[in-house]
Amino acid sequence: MPSKSSGTHCLVITGASKGIGLATATRFANAGHRIVNLSRTATPVPGAIQISVDLAQPVELEAIAAPLLSAVDGADVVTLVHNAALMIPGSVRDISASQLRALFEINVVAPMSLNQMLLPQMRGGSAIIYIGSTLSHRATRNMTAYVTTKHALVGLMRSTCQDLAGTGVHTCCICPGFTETEMILSYGEQALKNLAGLSTQNRLSTPIEIADFVYFAAGQPVLNGAVLNADLGFIEP
Repeated sequence: MPSKSSGTHCLVITGASKGIGLATATRFANAGHRIVNLSRTATPVPGAIQISVDLAQPVELEAIAAPLLSAVDGADVVTLVHNAALMIPGSVRDISASQLRALFEINVVAPMSLNQMLLPQMRGGSAIIYIGSTLSHRATRNMTAYVTTKHALVGLMRSTCQDLAGTGVHTCCICPGFTETEMILSYGEQALKNLAGLSTQNRLSTPIEIADFVYFAAGQPVLNGAVLNADLGFIEP
């Protein structure tokens, strides 16, 4: 697993201003990593390099290539965590094509573009971690676009595994269950109780638990190509 004593390490993460992203950036920073955050809102992690970008805009994404490569320059190991995601509810009957395209830009196209920018700088021991969802391998009603893009993210991860064979760079997709993020906590007490009841542990995950798992996975090449549930044991209907 990455450590302070094993060379210069850099974490590049999208969406580290709050929730799982913030917890992950904090976890890696505490282990001595250089932190580079890509998002519209700056991360509060002390000393982090902030590159402001709207991942939904291809022109903005292309414009950050030079500052991003500069931010990781000199790193022996780079961990790239694709955390940012957009969720728009809607069923297959009424989700619009423009909404589906918007989700694909952030949830799938942006990760692929960032991979292409950073791979030339990623030496053996580096990792690409995708943050999926329980909806990366199942579906629920009225979430057509989100389910579709999170399934596609698993396909991108598996392709990453195959295409990078022999490079020493490994990848996996971590799929959190219901987690105590700002969005979930805004649902109200009864909704939170109902969501907690969907796990075998009868509680929600914490962002710190997911962050610890991301940190662990970044140092474990044996997980290359794996889809990893982090949902406290989802109770199947």
